[in-house]
Amino acid sequence: MKHSDNSRRDFLRLVAAGGGVVYLSGLPGHALAAAGNAMAAAYDDFYFVQLSDSHWGYSGPANPDAANTLKKAVVAVNALAVPPDFIVFTGDLTHTTDDPAERRRRLAEFRDIAAGLKVKTVHFLAGEHDASLDAGAAFKAFFGDTFYSFDHKGVHFIAIDNVSDPGGSIGEAQLAWLQQDLSRQAREARIVVLTHRPLFDLVPKWDWATRDGAKAIDLLMPYANVVVFYGHIHQENHHMTGHIAHHSAKSLIFALPAPGSQDKRTPLDWDPAAPGKGLGFREVEAEVRPVAYAIQEFPAQGA
Repeated sequence: MKHSDNSRRDFLRLVAAGGGVVYLSGLPGHALAAAGNAMAAAYDDFYFVQLSDSHWGYSGPANPDAANTLKKAVVAVNALAVPPDFIVFTGDLTHTTDDPAERRRRLAEFRDIAAGLKVKTVHFLAGEHDASLDAGAAFKAFFGDTFYSFDHKGVHFIAIDNVSDPGGSIGEAQLAWLQQDLSRQAREARIVVLTHRPLFDLVPKWDWATRDGAKAIDLLMPYANVVVFYGHIHQENHHMTGHIAHHSAKSLIFALPAPGSQDKRTPLDWDPAAPGKGLGFREVEAEVRPVAYAIQEFPAQGA
């Protein structure tokens, strides 16, 4: 769906009002060269919303408003001036629990809250809080496969599961699937990877890594137009592995310290003078001439 000129201007005004920084991600220089006219004609601009790390079921001082934050995020996304084409949650939908019945109850409550989103195309990824204690069994019962791919307006999306293994690995079987999935794509294909953990070693001692993430990156490297969006670290972080850009998302529940800035990754203190500080969600607008992803970070409105 192409937005009308008026809708586009409304969207741009919303971006300008959001207070974030819009930048392009892709090849070095943060821009990808446009393909030939014949190929570009097959694509269409669109945008989607990324939400991450809602940790439904969390209760603690890092967010005394935890029972409402996810609900407020749903309201904020529903209020966007231009509805996104789809929404993706990049993991840790719920907060970890050793009780299998409680895990399923939290997943069910999360599902019911997310059902309030007006945009009905929603893609879900698991986080380790959702999946590592039962190899993703409860997550699959509510949301389906933990890894999959789909296409949208000429862009190929790949959701990678690096959390169902409690050791934080993708695993050889899924890597073989990834290789097969990529083999059907042209080397200049537009590819967006969605995952929970970073695929590269950000801070391994904080579990901010994927043990075999380098193998996934090696499989992606031959493709010219790849960008990765992930969660897990509860803050923005931007990193390049060769020409592949990796962008993390803020959390909806609490912020975490800058990578490696302290001994432990304890949540940042809640600021009662600025509730919701450090929390937020992300809009990503895919533009095909030139091929690029314009990324806008929004605060958790009303939180």
